[in-house]
Amino acid sequence: MKLGSLLVDGVRRYGVVDGDRIALLTETADVFEVLTTGKPAAAGQRLPWDETAPIAVPVPIASIRDFITFEQHTAGSLRAITGSSEVPDAWYEAPAFYFTNPHAAIGSGTPVPMPPGCEVLDFELEVAVVIGTAGFNLSVAEAVDHIAGFTILNDWSARDLQSREMRVGLGPAKGKDTATTLGPVLVTPDELAGHESDGRYDLAMEVFVNDTRIGGDTLANMAWTFAELIAYASRGTWVRPGDVLGSGTCGSGCLAELWGWHGERQPPPLRIGDTVRMTVQGIGTIHNTVVAGPPLHDVPPARRSR
Repeated sequence: MKLGSLLVDGVRRYGVVDGDRIALLTETADVFEVLTTGKPAAAGQRLPWDETAPIAVPVPIASIRDFITFEQHTAGSLRAITGSSEVPDAWYEAPAFYFTNPHAAIGSGTPVPMPPGCEVLDFELEVAVVIGTAGFNLSVAEAVDHIAGFTILNDWSARDLQSREMRVGLGPAKGKDTATTLGPVLVTPDELAGHESDGRYDLAMEVFVNDTRIGGDTLANMAWTFAELIAYASRGTWVRPGDVLGSGTCGSGCLAELWGWHGERQPPPLRIGDTVRMTVQGIGTIHNTVVAGPPLHDVPPARRSR
């Protein structure tokens, strides 16, 4: 099953996508119950579905955790920051993640405003898993049964803002706060069964800026499976329907990693008017264009106590 979302007369509606049509669910349908049972509560209304047009986030979002699970990306990004591509032992010991802003989730085709004060905007090509049923302190074997499906994730990143705030020992925060694209649809695991082997999915991933291919990878290069990420995320706590867990950026899936390998900012940071397009085999394509953002309102520096 592929689930999508549209704004219909100003109301967000969900439905099952089949080719160029979407069959809407009833307005009261529980999206995650539909996904986990595989039984759509169809309202009978079928509308055109066009992934080149602006579309909404495919499912209701509760929270967003974003992991870093691709070794090549980790090494290249570290090289851009520290000059060394040596991955620390701690990275291999457990899957690291941060929480980002669920209120900043947007759909494919929605304009992305330049973050206030940002001059070094980047994208990150990822796949996300979405939780379908609640679970607490799950084992890896148990975690598989809590997957609703998969979607493409673009983790938009203001690298200059991110760099400053992480020097404090926190973050990323405002460097990731403006937009996270999810879409174009949520694809249930059965749709991808032919690409799965031992919990990993061999799906081709590509990213383009203004139709120029920047990089790509296979999702199979994740250092951990999605079930392992869910088990770790649920350790001593709950995961609930609508929780999003990003795979982290794939190899050559962002500019910062390429800057690390190239030793210079080439390709250059994103500018107003640039369009970023991401395609993942079996899931689809998302696209967004960068537009001018809101003004930067100054906040004074700290009052020093010593």
